[in-house]
Amino acid sequence: METPAAPADAFLARIAQHCGQAFEGRIIDNTPPRGEDPPAEDAFEGRRLVMHVRECSEGELKVPFHVGDNHSRTWILTRTNGGLRLKHDHRVEDGSDDPLTMYGGESDRPGTEVRQEFPVDQESIDMFNEQGLEVSVTNTWAMEIEPGDRFLYELSRPSGRMFKVEFDLTTPVDTPPTPWGYE
Repeated sequence: METPAAPADAFLARIAQHCGQAFEGRIIDNTPPRGEDPPAEDAFEGRRLVMHVRECSEGELKVPFHVGDNHSRTWILTRTNGGLRLKHDHRVEDGSDDPLTMYGGESDRPGTEVRQEFPVDQESIDMFNEQGLEVSVTNTWAMEIEPGDRFLYELSRPSGRMFKVEFDLTTPVDTPPTPWGYE
């Protein structure tokens, strides 16, 4: 009989199939919250988006997300007793921690081998409140993987905010530079 957490293992294994490879992505949804206009300058629009499945170990994956010449972001997926944890490791160019780093959440449902969702955790809520980013205290992140086809990263909020980047797993691209703060 399958344990409730088994989809988490299958999900990680599907991403790990692409270990060492990098893929280009494109924004497929960038909807601002209801009643708000898009920001004057968006950190992602018009920039080359590349994910790199860089480190794959038992129970943990590190996937840098490069936005143009900005190499500050790394997604860390970790196997937990109840499922998966997603953390966003943000660094500044000298490699030190960004004031807003290691935020994320843990899966609160088994999910599937294709899709996992990560509602914001209390540690991140506290950090967002301390940083004056109350809008982020309702974040839910999600990832989807269809090996050899596509990978999706998603941020949503009840306010209607939706941000999705889809990566083409059919065509690997050159490996990007080392993310800031890593060797």
